Amino acid sequence: MGCGSCSSGGGCSPAGCKNNGTCLTNGCSKLDVYDWLSNMDMPANYKAFNIVEVKFKGSRKDFYINHENLYVENGELIVTETATGGYDVGHISLTGELVRMQIKKKHLRLEDITKKIIRRATPADVDKWKAAKDLEWETMHKARTLAIALGLSMKLSDVDYQGDKTKATFYYTAEGRVDFRELIKKMAETFRIRIEMRQIGMRQEASRLGGIGSCGRELCCSTWLTDFKTVSTSAARYQNLSLNTLKLAGQCGKLKCCLNYELDTYMDALKDIPDDVERLETIRGTARLQKTDIFKRLMWFSYPKDDNWIPVAINRVREIQKLNKEGNKPEDLRDEAVELEAAPVAKALDYENVVGQDSITRLDERKNNNNRRKKKKSSNNRPQQAAAPAAVNPSANTEVKPEGSNAPRPASQQNRNRNRNRKFNNNKPKPNE
Repeated sequence: MGCGSCSSGGGCSPAGCKNNGTCLTNGCSKLDVYDWLSNMDMPANYKAFNIVEVKFKGSRKDFYINHENLYVENGELIVTETATGGYDVGHISLTGELVRMQIKKKHLRLEDITKKIIRRATPADVDKWKAAKDLEWETMHKARTLAIALGLSMKLSDVDYQGDKTKATFYYTAEGRVDFRELIKKMAETFRIRIEMRQIGMRQEASRLGGIGSCGRELCCSTWLTDFKTVSTSAARYQNLSLNTLKLAGQCGKLKCCLNYELDTYMDALKDIPDDVERLETIRGTARLQKTDIFKRLMWFSYPKDDNWIPVAINRVREIQKLNKEGNKPEDLRDEAVELEAAPVAKALDYENVVGQDSITRLDERKNNNNRRKKKKSSNNRPQQAAAPAAVNPSANTEVKPEGSNAPRPASQQNRNRNRNRKFNNNKPKPNE
């Protein structure tokens, strides 16, 4: 039996899930481990490892003993024991020798694993498990209402029902200790189940709820990151990042975990860069440090009332610094400047487009060209007139017709001629006068 939250029903493989990521909170495709030993042939006398890894809602995983040696596959629903009584339903996330490596990675001992697999999940178990999961959203909102009524300074972020619908675990965040004994009594009376309260941090809350980061991808903590290391503002300083809390903070409100990803590389590069250089003394004046390019090994200086920055190599900076300690000064830092390579410019006749070299109005030009073609095509398809209208010579006040044309005069021309004849007849002298 496959993943119950996927419409494909064929397991939790990313290629088969057609729920477009909405089943992430139920455990599908969350913190998956790639089984690179799945396609390898084992020896004939190989005895399979009898401990499997099972994952539940969110990022919760645990190890269980397969004491009956059931044949289980990744993504299969099974019924497991719990430490507080009853049973729970989860997905098989890993089997075989990789489970042994995961146990060693989490610094666990085989003797500490005592919980067992009860059976494969039956249709009745799956129906009861789905009914319990459908109650989580409503239960969480009712619990929030009870916490607000009691005036508790805590935030309920998630609820996880047990597979047998007899227990619910409430995850909350708070700045300090919270006395929720009265809250537990009211929730037990309301929901008629066993209640467990578990406090988590801001990062763990973001891991359970998931979301999209500022990079446009799903949060690292909700996809693959399992250990949350401390992140400090010094990591941003070492990488020459602006200390803007709006840009450095993640969805959880804490500093982004990705600030630590490249920190080791920056620390290795900073070993060769002097950190006690703020100014250099020259005969022209005092040059102050403006910027350090860590990977190009350049330091940029500028003189007072001068907007031009001068790039100087790190080795030469050390030499000048040593000269200043001896009381000597170089003539000018401009003589020590490093020549920078000009950025390559895209050729006009090069058909391979360079990223960022496109014209901003290229789409407008294409649209205008299409409009011109449509107008030209419509004018060519328009039927032509049989003959051109008669032309009038304003100097001679006579009508000129095209040669060989008997076309009738236009109505406007006839009206002008009629008015001209009427005016001429009125001004003509009468015979009696």
